[in-house]
Amino acid sequence: QVQLVESGGGLVQAGGSLRLSCAASGRTFSSYIMGWFRQAPGKEREFVAAITLATSTWSGTRPYYADSVKGRFTISADNAVNTVYLHMNSLKPEDTAVYACAARRGVMPTRRATEYDYWGRGTQVTVSS
Repeated sequence: QVQLVESGGGLVQAGGSLRLSCAASGRTFSSYIMGWFRQAPGKEREFVAAITLATSTWSGTRPYYADSVKGRFTISADNAVNTVYLHMNSLKPEDTAVYACAARRGVMPTRRATEYDYWGRGTQVTVSS
């Protein structure tokens, strides 16, 4: 019922910035937890960030980040256009991965990929040194 499409990936030098977008269709984000995950070749899927899009009028609240991106990445959302963003600053080569957004019902962010019900196909982020 929910379809997610990521965009905004690309090639950037270390220290640079990118903004990823995740556009949702089929349902609004108002009752969902939206998360970002990434996966590099040969590695397991890794949690990046999550945000609550609930009954609050904040559009996005309760941001939650992996330690590896804390202070560098910012997750936000715009319910008006059913879009979640991941602002990535101070990018490092180790951030290189396919980034995918995911959604689940609830109010508490989770780091577990298995708890998300809907997934986008992902967008490639490559950080060169």
